[in-house]
Amino acid sequence: MNSKTRVLPAEFISSIEHPVRRKDAEELLQLFSDITAYPAVMWGKSIVGFGRYHYEYESGRSGDSLITGFSPQKTKLSLYIMPGYQNLDSYLDRLGKHKTGAACLYINKLSDIDMSVLRELVLYGVNDVKSKYETWEQ
Repeated sequence: MNSKTRVLPAEFISSIEHPVRRKDAEELLQLFSDITAYPAVMWGKSIVGFGRYHYEYESGRSGDSLITGFSPQKTKLSLYIMPGYQNLDSYLDRLGKHKTGAACLYINKLSDIDMSVLRELVLYGVNDVKSKYETWEQ
């Protein structure tokens, strides 16, 4: 995962040209802030992250990553729940229109999904990471 930067998330979001994507990013910023109670920080050029955790694999590879976050990309919103969306069908079946990757949830726009289910997913992900890893603020 890219390391955090000094760019302020609100400045990044305000620079988003597409009005729906910008509005959705503003809403996600508030939602993730409320759920996590961590301050938002930029990870790389386009990921708004919340919290931080340290991981170490059996192979010996280790590092730090954001606990959760999102990236408002040109064509979709990418939401990150660590360590991923496997075995979360009970949430995803109720969410609405989306696609998933290993640790990414792809949404075209927030109006396509049930926001209460998204809240449940983010909270689940944060609690899951906290139960397995050492976590802290950025």
